[in-house]
Amino acid sequence: MNSFLFSVAYWFLSVAYGLTALFVAMFPGRKPVNWVIKRYTRRMVQAMDVFARIKLEVRGKDRLPDGPVIFACKHHSWGDGYCIYSQFGDLAFVTGDHLEKFPLMGTLLQKLGAIVVNNCGGHEARKNLASRSADAAKDGRSILIYPEGHLNAPGTYRKYRSGVWHMMNNFNMPVVPVATNLGLFWQEEHYKKTRGTAVLEFLDPIEPGMDKNAFLDLLRDRIETRSQHLIAEATGTPYTPSVLVAG
Repeated sequence: MNSFLFSVAYWFLSVAYGLTALFVAMFPGRKPVNWVIKRYTRRMVQAMDVFARIKLEVRGKDRLPDGPVIFACKHHSWGDGYCIYSQFGDLAFVTGDHLEKFPLMGTLLQKLGAIVVNNCGGHEARKNLASRSADAAKDGRSILIYPEGHLNAPGTYRKYRSGVWHMMNNFNMPVVPVATNLGLFWQEEHYKKTRGTAVLEFLDPIEPGMDKNAFLDLLRDRIETRSQHLIAEATGTPYTPSVLVAG
């Protein structure tokens, strides 16, 4: 029943706020659309609590440095985006071009200043990532990126992509790793939701200047190790390292 009630709330909120965002997109500037989307994500987190019985606990915000940063996050489910976006006023986020296939989504993504890249990767995708994230950096906005580029089941991870390293050094912005165990309660695109307390934890920032491979190893180890500890903490089971999957 919780999953059904949340599904109803999810689609109601998405349609209502989506139509509102399209209306305010006619006004100049990014602020009107951002105002709507910010409230949408906060209502979605509330719906997670009220209907799916998934409470959100946020840890580590005291670790965040002053000024804009790059948030590099573990990606268990669609809920990850709602949880982190709801915590801040104005985030530029990196997303695949698959979202542009939905009607009118391209207009909203453009208004929000989203960084849309080709899901297939390659040189052109890296070029687009650099140019579009440069606009966000100029505006002094923090950037949200999922370095694996895919949703992953709890306990698994994929190869971390180098785009976040290039962004860090191009714009001289620290990278804040973000761990979570949300996938225990809302996994990937699954309909079923499980009640519990999901944790979103901001970890110690990584400053620019590191060698690419050393940086990616450190970023992966921090995110995966802490995410697995959060999973063990929530389930009352021993810690086990996450497993690399193909793709």
